[in-house]
This record gives sequence, C-alpha cells and structure tokens, in this order.
Amino acid sequence: LPDRIPTSYPSPRRTELTELDHDMLARTALRLGKTAQAATALPGASVSKRTLFTLPPLPYAVEKGLAPAISPKALDIHYNRHHNTYVQNLNRFVAGTEFEHFGNANLPEIIQKSAANPDMRPIFNNAAQVYNHSFFFDGLSPSVAHAHPSKELSDLFDSYFDGLSKFKQQFTGNAIAVFGSGWTWLVDDDGDLKIINTSNADNPLLKGDKVTPLLTLDVWEHSYYLDFQNKRPEYVENFWNVVNWEFVAANLEIAKSKRNQ
Repeated sequence: LPDRIPTSYPSPRRTELTELDHDMLARTALRLGKTAQAATALPGASVSKRTLFTLPPLPYAVEKGLAPAISPKALDIHYNRHHNTYVQNLNRFVAGTEFEHFGNANLPEIIQKSAANPDMRPIFNNAAQVYNHSFFFDGLSPSVAHAHPSKELSDLFDSYFDGLSKFKQQFTGNAIAVFGSGWTWLVDDDGDLKIINTSNADNPLLKGDKVTPLLTLDVWEHSYYLDFQNKRPEYVENFWNVVNWEFVAANLEIAKSKRNQ
C-alpha cells in the first residue's frame, strides 16, 4: 500500500511559526509559517539539529468538529492521528536526504522532485498527504460567513457548469466515483475551471504551474468511515455544509495573479 496508517500514533509536534511570504502561501494554500529549527533531531537521526515538518494548526476548534459533515471525534482522529502521522513519517523519511533541512513551505518542491523517483516514493506519499490534508482542512469552516461563494465564483460556476447547483452535482459525482482512495479537486487550469480526481496521494501540483487547486475533498475511507461508515455519498453531501468559500475565492485570486506574472 502507498502509505499505510500505523496502528499507533505519535503525539503532535508543535513549533512556533512565522509568516510565510505571499507567493509561497499561494503555492501551498496553508496558513503556515516557516518551521522552527528543532533543538534535537528525531530519534535515530545522525544529526543533532535539523528542520522539522510540523502539523499545521487548524483554523477552527477540533473539539467542536464540523457537524454535520465531521464530528469532533472524527475530526480529532483525522487531524491529530492520520494527518499528524504523515507529518511524522515525512520527518523520518527525509532524514539524511536532500530534503532534510526543508520545511512546510517547501512541500510543493518536495512533491514535484520526488514524484517521478521510485526510490523517493515514501517521501512523496507523505509530503503529498501533508499538503493534501492541509489544503482540505483549510477549505472547511463552521462559520456561516463563509457559506456562500463570491459573485465572481458564482459567475464562473454559471459559465463552466451551468450554475452552482450543477457544479455541486458534478463535483459530488466525481467524488463518489473515485475508486479506492483519493481526492476530488476544483482547479483553475490556466483560467479554466475544471473538476479532477487524483488517486492515493497524487495532487494537482503534478500537473504543472498553470494548474492551481481551489478546493479539495478527501475521499480516503479514513476521512468519513467513523461518521458515515461505507456511505460515501452521504459524507460528500454533508461536505457542502462546511465549505469555506472565502478560501476558494482566495485561491482563485492566486491563480489570477500567477497568470499576470
């Protein structure tokens, strides 16, 4: 399996974060800072000091969950166990490699460099899953203030999908149709809005600089089984209740700024 989830999980590692430059924030779509230098290496590492990847903070409280889409317990397990395990695995796999002193801000570079190298598959799988999960969680919100798309997005949905309702139907259909584990994405492809699916840890960063992710849905079974068991369609329908449309609009601005460079 590409990245099996262990049966036990380490506690989340937190470090102080500082502000990223705007361009890197655009590329990663994570509200992250530069990772702090660790005072000591991971157990078993041959260096005494190195940069560590960190679990990005959520923009909402885990203990409150994102009901009805995600219960507090499901969110806690998904974020503090699954997501954090990818972070800790990545720290372990990059030890002694060219990526050893990279941090969260370098995730796109790591993903692109490791994707085509079979020897780096464990690095790719975990780096991509850190990115994918961070993008997914940032695209959710319990706030009603983020519950509706902007006029610009609404106009684009009219142009490309014959309206918001038809867009949701197509996105939902794509997400339900993913075979096995994967992701469904709304992307800006050089000015065109498209819905794409990716398998396992793959993501739009592998499709070139002209493709910018706007929104994603995690359809790995671990993302919904606790709340919905095998009823993926029900999970996908509930997803629309907690989409952070402000996040989608911000990513659209990023795509537009990239085209104007």
